[in-house]
Amino acid sequence: MQPNFIIFLTDDQGYGDLSCMGATDFRTPHLDRMASEGMRFTDWYSNSPVCSPSRAALLTGRYPCHAGVRSILAGHRTATGLPPSVPTIATALKELGYYTAMSGKWHLGLAEGSRPEDHGFDDWFGFLAGCIDFYSHIFYWALGRPDFDQTHDLWENGEEIYRNGEYFTELITEYAVRYIRKAVEQNKPFFLYVPYNAPHYPMHAPQEYVDRFPNLPWDRQIMAAMLSAVDDSVGQIFAELERLGVAENTFSYFQSDNGPSRETRNWLDGTQDPYYGGSAGKLKGHKFSLYEGGIRSPGIMHWPQEIPPGNVISLVGAAMDVFPTFLSAADGDLSKYELDGHDLIGMVCDGWYSPHTDIFWEMGDQTAMRRDKWKLVLNGRLVEGAPPEDDVHLANLETDMGETTNLKDEYPEITVELTEAAQTWRQGIEEYWETHKEERNGTTGYVK
Repeated sequence: MQPNFIIFLTDDQGYGDLSCMGATDFRTPHLDRMASEGMRFTDWYSNSPVCSPSRAALLTGRYPCHAGVRSILAGHRTATGLPPSVPTIATALKELGYYTAMSGKWHLGLAEGSRPEDHGFDDWFGFLAGCIDFYSHIFYWALGRPDFDQTHDLWENGEEIYRNGEYFTELITEYAVRYIRKAVEQNKPFFLYVPYNAPHYPMHAPQEYVDRFPNLPWDRQIMAAMLSAVDDSVGQIFAELERLGVAENTFSYFQSDNGPSRETRNWLDGTQDPYYGGSAGKLKGHKFSLYEGGIRSPGIMHWPQEIPPGNVISLVGAAMDVFPTFLSAADGDLSKYELDGHDLIGMVCDGWYSPHTDIFWEMGDQTAMRRDKWKLVLNGRLVEGAPPEDDVHLANLETDMGETTNLKDEYPEITVELTEAAQTWRQGIEEYWETHKEERNGTTGYVK
């Protein structure tokens, strides 16, 4: 019997912001249960430190450049994004008879050709730009700018709808449950993509969640409340799977799109001060950075029928592996698709080693790679717009996951070898981007 699939994605959530990942000031019991009943990864990665390219890689199984999206996409209604020619996991599973649905944040284009229905989704609910007010559902990013008109951004299957005053995290869950029920009524296997926009700014949460954390400082209190709402929502979805009798054969996956935000607009009070409500745990860096804090993510896989419970593994995996892993689990033909990710079924179900040798990242003029325990960052930045921390930074993640010590002079041969590999990969990325520019769906927000 074909398994069902669910992707849970959070937005700007730090590596250390789950209790199963080490958070001690708030609890996430439903996600903790998902981890304890399945497999939790300590070395799982996003494919970008910002959301649009990260989401593109997750859905297409490709590095962001090969998916046609290299940076954060614009939020106006003519903004293009993910090219129609690039297949997604929804496209691939739909061809295998799956019912496909999305509930949440898209951020892969608003114009015709870039929306969820153009990328394999039978039904979808949510918003299309980068961030919205959680209650009015108005595009949030440029609020207060006199030169930028504000737009409402809430849709179902391409039709604008209005749910003013209702908390968006709870709406995502309402529609996700609705789509699961629809799939079961149709007696079809389903793929459900549930990209929550929490804990991305604006920092909004219902009072009932805020009241759970009376002793935390404001910034941390709202972060905990937003993630607690997500955690409750995941619990509701799992309860529905159990009620409908499909929990055992549902393969669920969880990660964050990138590291925690330090953007000043998180504060909501005009404070021009970096925000510090989210935590990357022991990791260095945050959103926009190619140090570990910007790209290493909580990662969980849960499939009661196939994945042994209670495993915590340090093998490397990445968002782009989800497409081939899900497709393999559905007995699909991987050879039909151009993929950079790897099938991890053997790793998660049978205890095999990670199929990754080298894995790479790019962001602006930053380039990074990981090979086994070694992590190299070129032009690494902790703060966007600031000068690089180091032109070349080499770390041994086995002994220094926080990248606190630069080993480039202590291991010159490894530094040279990895630098050449990273620069060669980056050159290939730039050449691919240039030679495939006619295939892209207009602008993708990237400026060289």
